[in-house]
Order: sequence, then C-alpha cells, then structure tokens
Amino acid sequence: MMRKLFLSSFLLILLWNFSYAQELSNTEKQLVDLIDKNYSETVALLEETVNINSGTLNLEGVREVGRVFEREFAKIGFKTEWIQLPDSLKRAGHFVASRTGNTGKKLFFIGHLDTVFEKDMPFYPFTMVDEQTAKGQGVNDMKGGNVMIFATLKALHEMGLLEDRTITVYFNGDEENAGHPSHVSRADFIERAKQHDYALGYETAQGFNIATVARRGASTWVLKTEGKQVHSSGVFKEHAGFGAIYEAARILNSFREELLGEQYLTFNPGQIIGGSDIKYNADTGEGEALGKTNIVAREALVTGDLRFLGEEQKEAAREKMRKIVAENLNQTKAEITFQDGIPSMVPTQGNYALVEKLSEVSQAMGFGKVEAGDPGSRGGGDISYIGEYLDCIDGIGASGTGAHSPAETINMKEFPDLIKRSTVFVYRLLD
Repeated sequence: MMRKLFLSSFLLILLWNFSYAQELSNTEKQLVDLIDKNYSETVALLEETVNINSGTLNLEGVREVGRVFEREFAKIGFKTEWIQLPDSLKRAGHFVASRTGNTGKKLFFIGHLDTVFEKDMPFYPFTMVDEQTAKGQGVNDMKGGNVMIFATLKALHEMGLLEDRTITVYFNGDEENAGHPSHVSRADFIERAKQHDYALGYETAQGFNIATVARRGASTWVLKTEGKQVHSSGVFKEHAGFGAIYEAARILNSFREELLGEQYLTFNPGQIIGGSDIKYNADTGEGEALGKTNIVAREALVTGDLRFLGEEQKEAAREKMRKIVAENLNQTKAEITFQDGIPSMVPTQGNYALVEKLSEVSQAMGFGKVEAGDPGSRGGGDISYIGEYLDCIDGIGASGTGAHSPAETINMKEFPDLIKRSTVFVYRLLD
C-alpha cells in the first residue's frame, strides 16, 4: 500500500513539473539546458573569484577580481573597461562590461567586486561543506551574484540572443565601504544607469521566492563629547560635572528611548572611544584611548550609522538626534555630524511590476510564486543610487547565510535553479 502511495505521489510530482515546463518556450528550454551544460565552469569561476581576497581596502585584490571578469566577459563579446577613481578616494575603481544595440529593452546589471574581508583578516577560501553548501569569503555577498550575472549572459550569448542588444554590467569596487564623497565614486555608475530601462541587482537573495523592491538608505554619524578632566572623587559635583563618557552614554540612551520603534528607522553606534586622551583614524576605523579610573574623562567619540526609507524620515531623525545632543549634562559639551552615504530606494509600481514578471517566470519553471520583500528589511545597496531614474529589482542573486562573517555560505542546491530562473527572466525582459 505504501509503495502504491509513493508511486502515485511521484507521478503527480512529475505531471506537475511537466505541466509547468510546457509554459516555457523551446528557446527558454534550451537556455535552461545550457546552464546545466556550463555549470561546472560556473562553479569553477565562483571558486576562482572567492579565492582572491578583495576586501574594499585591498585595492590590488579588487582589481584582480575585475581582471578575472574582464577575461570572461571578453570571451562572450562584451567591451570591458576599468573605471578609475581619484586617488583621494583611496578605492580601486569599478569594472564595466557592455554591448550596445538598437533592439529591445536596455538592461543594467549590478554587482560588486569587494567584500568586507580585508587582507589582514583571516582568510576563508572556497570550500564545499557538503553537496548542498559551500563557504568562503564573499561567496554569497556577492561573488555568487556576480557569477550568476555572467552565467546568465553567457547562455544568452551562446544562443545569439544578445545580438543588437544594449547590456551594461557594472561591478563596483567599493560597495561595502564606498569612497567619499559618494557623488564622485558613483557619478559614472549613475550616468550609465540612466541610459537603460531596467536595473537588476544581484545582491544576496533573502529567500528563493523573495525579491527586493526597496532598500533603506544608510548614512553615518560621528558624536564627539567633552568633559572637564578632574579627579574622579569630584564627579557629579557642580565644579566637576559628569565627564565626556557619561555625556556620550546619556545621548546614546536618549537616542534609544526617543527614536526606537519608528518603522524602517534604525540607528547603531558601532564604535566608542573615551578617556583623558583619544585618537581615531577615520580611514581605518582604528582608535586609541588613554585614561585612568581616577580621572573624569575629558573626551569621547562615537561612530554610528542611520538607516531610513526616504529623505523625509532621514531628516526628521537627524533633527531629533541634534536636539538630544544639545541638552548637555553639567560641565560637558557635545556635537554630532552627519555624512550622507547610500540613498534609499523607495518602492515603486515599476519595481513591483518587475517582481511580477519574475514571479511569472518562476511559476512557469515550477519554482513557485515570487513576492516582494518587506521594504524595511534591507539596508543600503548600490542600486539605491539609481532607484529614482529607472525601474529596479534587487536581491535576485545567490542564496546563503552568514554574510559578512567567517561562517558565510552559499546554497549550492539552489544556485543552479537561481541561474536558470535568472536567464529566462532576462530573456523575457529583453523583449
């Protein structure tokens, strides 16, 4: 009886998958077969790029990954370029592969070459954990997504489907820590994107059936506090006051109490330094503090970020923070400065329409419906710089866990299916 039930269930699954397969055209079925044919080369490319350290500040490592993609995209008929940035930005630059034509929609693909793992950190190479999982530096954020873009376009090229098409692939070299000012580091990126109809971001997928229609913006802030350096026995008294560290603590706690709970808004103090004397290197994030337990702290510094959805929310939060900073404890001073980083990408009808198109492809392939993720669930990304100029979708890259950590993994079971879905999706968008 159990055997009969198993066979019946198996036949139903086969029939279900077969019925969905009929919704793909012959061309689309051939594209899917090409992804399988090329898959061993795809994985080899992923391993090669993961095994190159390309922390944002490892400029040569970032360029080396760019050279790998230059080699590969040249093979499939793309013009390749390296976008140099001013030396003052202290960043490697960006890789661009492109082709131009007069037919169909113009597509702009977004990836990034850098990772958060700098050269002086422990190195984690590409390693297969088991048949379904691999690990390594930047394997899903976002070297897996970069490779997906290439594998997608390679299959389309091999079937002659990119002839007379306009395609730009833009891999930034400093997404994890953009060069400042960002209007310089992203100027070419923005101008090129404006010349296209759709932008496709292959950042890490939040789930196999979730796509991103919005991303919160990210800016940074620096809080500096000052106190009166005296013997600690006088702390809290009128002549001594509270000192710089207590003032910083007051401000941070007030941020938490007064701004917590607003939808889409977060604010995180990532670093604090305090004592009688401090030093801080804004380029490297390294700090030093000198102090003693019997001295009231003279100075403190806190660095943090602010994430938001829309300029109105950002400005309102900043105003509240400035007001809190101004209400100083006795014998203390404080100031806060803000620096714009990545703008927010607000959800639009055009973005939702792209998700619907992806969902149609996904269902036709038997992978199920794709839905738009929570607009507040993702932080800033490069696609946010261009969200106001064209329809965008993001989060359609590799799936995995532990991004930005030594435990970063990629789901190798889902990887080929994500590439197949991406290829059919792009094929349909081109028309």
